[in-house]
Amino acid sequence: MQIEISQKPRSEISADLEIVCVIAKDFDHHWIEDRDLLESAGFEGAQDETCLLPEKKRLYVGSDSLHHDDIRSAFAAALRAARKTKAEHLKTGLYLGKCSAQNIKAMTEGMVFGDYDYDEYKTEKSKHPVKRVTISIEDFNSKSIDADKASGYVESSVTVARATNYVRNLVNTPPDDMTPEMLALKAVSLAEENGLDCIVLDEKGIEAENMGAFLAVSRASDHPPRLVHLSYRPQNPLYKIALVGKGLTYDSGGLSLKPAEYMVTMKSDKAGACAVLGIIKAVSELKLPIEVHGIVGATENMIGGNAYKPDDVLRAKNGKTIEIRNTDAEGRLVLADCLCYAQEKVEPDYLLDFATLTGACVVALGEYTTGLMGHDRALKHSFSKAASNAGELTGTLPFNRYLKKLIKSDIADVCNISSTRYGGALTAALFLDHFIEKEYKHKWLHLDIAGPAYVEKAWGYNQAGASGAGVRMTIKWFEQIIKQNLKDKNS
Repeated sequence: MQIEISQKPRSEISADLEIVCVIAKDFDHHWIEDRDLLESAGFEGAQDETCLLPEKKRLYVGSDSLHHDDIRSAFAAALRAARKTKAEHLKTGLYLGKCSAQNIKAMTEGMVFGDYDYDEYKTEKSKHPVKRVTISIEDFNSKSIDADKASGYVESSVTVARATNYVRNLVNTPPDDMTPEMLALKAVSLAEENGLDCIVLDEKGIEAENMGAFLAVSRASDHPPRLVHLSYRPQNPLYKIALVGKGLTYDSGGLSLKPAEYMVTMKSDKAGACAVLGIIKAVSELKLPIEVHGIVGATENMIGGNAYKPDDVLRAKNGKTIEIRNTDAEGRLVLADCLCYAQEKVEPDYLLDFATLTGACVVALGEYTTGLMGHDRALKHSFSKAASNAGELTGTLPFNRYLKKLIKSDIADVCNISSTRYGGALTAALFLDHFIEKEYKHKWLHLDIAGPAYVEKAWGYNQAGASGAGVRMTIKWFEQIIKQNLKDKNS
């Protein structure tokens, strides 16, 4: 589907169907030409409600406000409704709010997301009749915007939205087809397509890096582990950033076996790793002036005679020892070694990790919200602001000195689970903190995406399944710190 900007008014654009957005149930606005027909059809203009008037070649959709996330959701709903028709070419106008760029990007992202389906394993494939969308720069409230700028916003948002859908596809792929080796091959293909540097370590390479925690998790799987290191290196980068992703392509819980109902959806335990791939894909295509390294720990957590066990003591890459009391707390073991690797090999200005790490984070914040943790208040606030502007939800969970005592071990440096059932998202993050060197403490952010990464029902502009959580907010944060850096240099 191609999305383009036109300087022509809507009336001069020939299309099969026009999308008209009703804002805040205001049917008196001059753009609403079919008030009587809409009333007869029972259309009230509620958020994401649609009404097709085929004789008028118009599709109406409701939006509670001009807030970018309402607009994004409305246009996703409109595109889904348009797919039920035979319309190949759609047209619409602009719905600009306080920030023109945000709303143009929201409209574009909404339509790309509305056209998404994961039907790889269905015999009957989804229909995607819409081939082209033309957006007139004629605005709902008569605001004006430069057409070239608007085209740039559309182009960049299509890039980010497609990177998000790329992540959705990876996460949605079943575990038998997305093994650690296959995830590594996906990274290699991405590197070849986007001109990235790529290093892949097999189990011998991981062993040579002294990553004992990572290797222990992988022991019982028939599919060997892979460590992937992707690098995007532009000339004269403003920052060097390391992204670390948990890539459990399947998690049975190991010997601390999950109940059967909790094993369903565990293909989503690779969502952090997939987010890292999607972010570096978008960064390289947007040609952002920052150096980005993506480090992915890909493995399975399975059962077998050689599985790692409760009561084992493992040694991580930084030499610290870990008492195992629950083998289902495995993602933090993989992340611990990958975080050590990132600090040693990259020496980043910022260090971010992404993981579907704890059910406790879902209990704390709900299914739709990412847990944000770290030591630096300004950094957390900066990222939270970017996430909000991107349309992703975050909640900050605060560390305190008492929590760290809960992962103390009597026989090793640290225990892999807490001594209490409470505050599990925080104690998991504080476990990772044991593997963050002093000079990186205030450069590190931990993002627990266990809630939004994979939800078994549709929500907003997200279909059931993977959402691509992490991509849009991280790109928005990159853009934010780039803008601030350039502002500081010019002041």
